[in-house]
Amino acid sequence: MQRTRLSTLIESVSNQFGRWLYNPWRRLSLVIIGLLFGNFFGIAISSIAGQAAELDVVVSAVLLAATELVNWLVYRRPPPELPRRRTLFLEVLNALKIGLIYSLFVEAFKLGS
Repeated sequence: MQRTRLSTLIESVSNQFGRWLYNPWRRLSLVIIGLLFGNFFGIAISSIAGQAAELDVVVSAVLLAATELVNWLVYRRPPPELPRRRTLFLEVLNALKIGLIYSLFVEAFKLGS
């Protein structure tokens, strides 16, 4: 790729953003935000899907497929020559999945009582 001003600007901004995210407290805060957003997303999905009671099976199948896809992405085995290090995107995606599953369990307990 040619070294244009735009590509140089994008590269420098992405490098600067990567260094900004390298701080462990910022990574932790992004993971917690992902967890809380997953909780919100799960409550919203269960409320919307439960309101009409027509798409319950389809929504549950889509959520199950998405959960299994995230599990496959996060917990697959890396090649033996590479060190085990998850990217920030995978950590936030896993936290989003955990928050989603947690909120669905909480909603199920609320409905059961």
